[in-house]
Amino acid sequence: MSQDRITAVYLVETPKSLEQAAAVIVGEQSTGTFTAVPGETDALKEKHGARVERIQPLEETDRPSLPGARIPAGHDGKYRRGLVTVSFPLHNFGPSIPNLMSAVAGNVYELQELSGLRLMDLDLPDAFAVKYAGPKFGIAGTRRLAAVEGRPLLGTIVKPSVGLTPEELSALVGRLALAGLDFIKDDELNADPPYAPFERKVKTVMDAVHRTADKTGRKLMYAFNITGDYEEMQRRHELVVKAGGTCVMVSILSVGLTGLAALNRYSEVPIHGHRNQWGMLTRCPQLGIEFTAFQKLCRLAGADHLHVNGLNSKFYESNESVTRSIRACLTPMYGGYLTMPVVSSAQWAGTAPATYEATRTVDVMHLAGGGILAHPDGPAAGFESMKLGWQAAVQGIPLAEYASQNPALLRAIDKFGGR
Repeated sequence: MSQDRITAVYLVETPKSLEQAAAVIVGEQSTGTFTAVPGETDALKEKHGARVERIQPLEETDRPSLPGARIPAGHDGKYRRGLVTVSFPLHNFGPSIPNLMSAVAGNVYELQELSGLRLMDLDLPDAFAVKYAGPKFGIAGTRRLAAVEGRPLLGTIVKPSVGLTPEELSALVGRLALAGLDFIKDDELNADPPYAPFERKVKTVMDAVHRTADKTGRKLMYAFNITGDYEEMQRRHELVVKAGGTCVMVSILSVGLTGLAALNRYSEVPIHGHRNQWGMLTRCPQLGIEFTAFQKLCRLAGADHLHVNGLNSKFYESNESVTRSIRACLTPMYGGYLTMPVVSSAQWAGTAPATYEATRTVDVMHLAGGGILAHPDGPAAGFESMKLGWQAAVQGIPLAEYASQNPALLRAIDKFGGR
């Protein structure tokens, strides 16, 4: 790719021709406006204008996906869809994520010439990698800290999501750490609530983590939700590190990509990136942003782990979409760094075979809330069932057959297999 231009691929829907829509996009997002203005010389447009690189027509539809499109005179009733590739000069905004977003995802979504627009992919020149270091730990660093090799990291989410006092949370973490879990995360709904102040939560949870590590010789990785204003995130990060914690979590769309990048500059532990609110950016197939593009920005800004939903989950997303998301996180960028995809949402031992069959990788974090906590024989058996589910998957043994020799897996199938 060119090192002096950024390339963006859009899925476009328009009541006009794709060529007309593409021309409006490149004008609005670089040198043009609705009419010619003094100073917009050919030389300026040549140096600073965005360019249409490719147009790939797709299907047509007889109704608009989004409201507000301007219907041209003599319209034939058809709305044309296609993939439009546009490039932007890097010198228009430099290697800056926030200003990049203004260019590739700014006013363009509001243009009347469009009845649908979705940012599908981005290719960024190496100048971005020079400015943004990407994840400091990624898959390899997370595995090293968690002391887990050769299989997925397996863990859970604190449930109930809200309402536990720090002492109740500490007791729960202690039980789960003794059960052998690799990883626990705060729920995204719980960061620093008045009923459980963050400093107190860190102290009680890490007391439980250290006590258990003294008994078992293995230290649980706990992701504390430090989401907040910039100063709050830095203070909370320092509290976690000082207490011996090995992971922090942020809601990326709450703090923004700039907030994530700021955290990454000083973070001393892996950053667990939660994508809550993601649905409002992507659920409409003709609007928003594809995860392929979004995850590149998150990785560039420093996410060591990134949520991707789960196969056969409780959410709307298809298994094919989740699979693409996992593969995207595992596709090397720039210096080859990788972000660990976090598979979650209605997961249990029985979702391991489908996940492995679709991706052929164990480089995932597989989180199960109810699938571990609600196992009929307790969380230790729930954790064991998750490991067994992955063993069966990797060895290519049918789950029911493997369960016949493994009671924890059999009980998980009895409990969750009919969901």
